[in-house]
Amino acid sequence: MAEAEFRCVECNEKATELHRDYSNGILKITLCGSCQKPVDKYIEYDPVIILIDAILCKTQAFRHILFNTSLDIHWKLCVFCLLCEAYLRWSLRRSPEPSGDPADIIRYAKELEFYGMVALAALELLAFCGGVLSVLRAASRLRGDGVDLRLLLRALLLSCYGKVLLVPAVIWEHDFLPLCLGFIKLFVLTSNTQAVRVILNCRRRLAFWAVCVGLLSETLAARTCQTVAAAIQKGAVFD
Repeated sequence: MAEAEFRCVECNEKATELHRDYSNGILKITLCGSCQKPVDKYIEYDPVIILIDAILCKTQAFRHILFNTSLDIHWKLCVFCLLCEAYLRWSLRRSPEPSGDPADIIRYAKELEFYGMVALAALELLAFCGGVLSVLRAASRLRGDGVDLRLLLRALLLSCYGKVLLVPAVIWEHDFLPLCLGFIKLFVLTSNTQAVRVILNCRRRLAFWAVCVGLLSETLAARTCQTVAAAIQKGAVFD
């Protein structure tokens, strides 16, 4: 018997195929043997509808994306989100006054600062994913079952897609920018929680606490980097 590769988007039951291809190009969607519903109704849906359901954090849409597609853009999406987050921090810290320095020293310094923001964002993401995966691995050992860390990491990176909203939020700057950034952060964390819940088929409480630990790890990493940077800058001033 062939190993199951797909999941039913309704009940999370394993399935060996999503549809059957008959003669003359006739396709028939496979029904789930457990819930008797289509294994994956989204294979007939427009990508826009799938994206809207994913934004609404629907479990069925997340199962379709994470289990029943060969979407392999998580690393590219990760790099793009890091650039978006770094651009946000760099744009909020840069000086609004134009510089008249003929040597453009300040411009090069700002570019170097941007690369530092990229490194900081990458470190925070690493701390977040490490915290989440550590909690879930410990929980899986207590329950006596295994967990696919690579699949979880892919789900976490894909569910960070909401960070692309940081760029238009900064470009169209307004008085409610802090509120918008807070909503974007909340949306990303909600998507992370839903992705963990879908991968492990666990209760929302476990996914919530895992994401909270990841957020705490991210915050500690950011505070540590800020403390170290302040100490280095202070030492440079005294020198």
